[in-house]
Amino acid sequence: MTDTNSYQTLAKYYDKIYELKDYKGESEILKQLIKQYKRSAGKELLDVACGTGTHLAFLKEAFTCTGSDLNADMIAVAKEKHPEINFEVADMSELELGKKFDVITCLFSSIAYIISKERLSKTIKGFAEHLKPGGVVLIEQWLDKDIFRAGEPHIATYKNDDLIITRVNTSEVKGEISIFDMHYLIAERGKTVNHFVEHHELAMHPTELLLSIMIENNLETAKFKNDPKFDRGLLIGVKK
Repeated sequence: MTDTNSYQTLAKYYDKIYELKDYKGESEILKQLIKQYKRSAGKELLDVACGTGTHLAFLKEAFTCTGSDLNADMIAVAKEKHPEINFEVADMSELELGKKFDVITCLFSSIAYIISKERLSKTIKGFAEHLKPGGVVLIEQWLDKDIFRAGEPHIATYKNDDLIITRVNTSEVKGEISIFDMHYLIAERGKTVNHFVEHHELAMHPTELLLSIMIENNLETAKFKNDPKFDRGLLIGVKK
């Protein structure tokens, strides 16, 4: 889970915090994997938990794109950036978009916000039901429990002449859940400094669990971990 209320504040700053993320490079890898694995003939792509739609800025060159996200404020930013793309406010565990796709992506470890195994099964089942036969789903994992470094401090910053953003956090682990409180300080020219906290809880689902649920839902599976851009792991499923 995450504190969705904080995203009402964060949405307009989100792209600045992640300005160094290589969306273009990641998208090129995704295109290569889609070409390698997809067997359906179409080019309809759904990006689940799309955030502000930055991956779609590069994927739309090759596909007819749709984006979905639980947070309406993120979707509002995405629509403003990409008015030619269809965006939907939707919970990934309750997908009912009324169409099928040749490609579904779920990136940036968003799958880890699905905490319970029951909802995880329902989510992946929904992905499979929204795929055409021969379509491909690509799911970026979260960190494994054996490599997650609880308590380690982190900082991210953004700065221009009119805006400074600083984000700091530590983390903890409870059972199979990694927990973060991300503290933001935002200083804008002519305004008082704004402070808010994002609360995040991400499940460290074992790879074997994710793959087994994909197989249960008629998806032939593979795993890609050959590039540091997806060093958490990228699971691939092709609908039989």
